[in-house]
Amino acid sequence: MTEPAFRTVWITGASTGIGRALALRLARDGSTVVASARSADRLAELAEEAPAGRILARPLDVTDADAVAETWRGIVADLGVPDLCIMNAGTHVPVDGTAPKAADFRALMDINFMGVVNVLERAVPEMVARGSGRLAVVSSVAGYRGLRTAAAYGATKAALINMCESLRMELIGRGVIVQVVNPGFVDTPLTEGNRFPMPFLMPVDRAADRFYAGLRTDRFEITFPKRFTWILKVMRCLPYAVYLPLVGRLTKPRA
Repeated sequence: MTEPAFRTVWITGASTGIGRALALRLARDGSTVVASARSADRLAELAEEAPAGRILARPLDVTDADAVAETWRGIVADLGVPDLCIMNAGTHVPVDGTAPKAADFRALMDINFMGVVNVLERAVPEMVARGSGRLAVVSSVAGYRGLRTAAAYGATKAALINMCESLRMELIGRGVIVQVVNPGFVDTPLTEGNRFPMPFLMPVDRAADRFYAGLRTDRFEITFPKRFTWILKVMRCLPYAVYLPLVGRLTKPRA
């Protein structure tokens, strides 16, 4: 048998969406995948769907730093330091810009940003000590520039992109590869509630394939679907006088 690209992988946010599809993709390729999420039932169903023994369910709330530390210690004790950690746990809460609530911002920062940092605190030192490893942080194209109703979500994703840029510079010389993953619109439970057009909406299995292909390279950013994300990259260069009214119209909710 061909050796898998990654022998051991830890994925957070693995019970639904891209995380679930990617866990199955990796397991079928021969990786041993530790799958974490808050739903023990969904993780058990995921493990049953994979080849026998390839997905190990470890329920976890990434906002609980002590629980993250305990889960990490268990993974290392059972499997050693993972070759790859994918920090995918996250959620979206639409923000009404006319009545922002601090609680919404705080909750999204705890899950989307600090949930990643809690994993990095455990994984980075041991990967550096070993002299190898790969860290993939799932952000979003929503982190490129502001979008309607995404004042909190986009802020957390922009923070992840900035953090990963810094970590990439510091860790590349220590044998640890940092990658940021910026998906466009993918057909998952998270996007089902969107009330605005979603151009180039990608099926989740195809998104997982693109994600996996990117992990097998050492490029910094993994992004898909390409046509949509490159349009957004160009739009990042637009002046505010053009960008804000244009995107405001494009993302206006349907009647």
